[in-house]
Amino acid sequence: MTTGFIGLGNMARAMIGGMLEKRVAGAQEILGSARTQATRAAVREEYGITALADNRDVASRSDLLILAVKPQMLSEVIAQIRDCVREETIIFSIAAGKTIAWIEEAFGRSLKVVRCMPNTPAMVGEGCSGLCRNGRVTDEDMDRCMALAESFGLAQEIPEGLIDAVGAVSGSSPAFVFMFTEALADAGVKAGMTRSMAGRFAAQAILGSAKLMLQTGKHPGELKDMVCSPGGTTIEGVQALEELGLRAAVMKAVEVCVGKSRKL
Repeated sequence: MTTGFIGLGNMARAMIGGMLEKRVAGAQEILGSARTQATRAAVREEYGITALADNRDVASRSDLLILAVKPQMLSEVIAQIRDCVREETIIFSIAAGKTIAWIEEAFGRSLKVVRCMPNTPAMVGEGCSGLCRNGRVTDEDMDRCMALAESFGLAQEIPEGLIDAVGAVSGSSPAFVFMFTEALADAGVKAGMTRSMAGRFAAQAILGSAKLMLQTGKHPGELKDMVCSPGGTTIEGVQALEELGLRAAVMKAVEVCVGKSRKL
């Protein structure tokens, strides 16, 4: 089975790296296209895959075709390749905001379409992806797509109606987490820690907290309560965050991300 990538940016590279590491596919089974020679040369050298200049060449040769371009570029790309995609090819889009119906209309015919919302932690094998499909995608087809997504992190099939929420909660949220991490580190520096020490301690605390939640399956509120001793330091900090509106700010950030995705 040949997997093709149109677009070889950071997310495509993360996916390719995961596929190769987990042996979902061999380098000889993967090809991709990119606009610049520099990008194609870099990807060939790093992953050993076939990197081409022609999107149509990649599309015509792929059994699973991953559209790894920005939403604003998707219409142009589909216009280039629509006539050379085979009927049995699975179209796998990671473009935010572009629905299955939109993709089908852009191709002008009924094809197998899967949408996927991955996130940037896929670059270190800790991604989180929501996938949905149209009626032409068989369970066997979906198993292949899930294996791909699981090669670079957690993946779950979802209804398409939830994909904008998934894109905000897991796709956009790394930016929020990085902001929170930076703030923690700044506070550590203010308290006397070195910048590198504060950054390491803050990042490890977040990593460990996430792992604890996933492995125990406990509600985050329960885990928060475990840290808050009666009359202790942590509950003082929790009160400060509540007074400053941390929950409301996070919920608003997710809300506006969902709204923006629906308008793309």
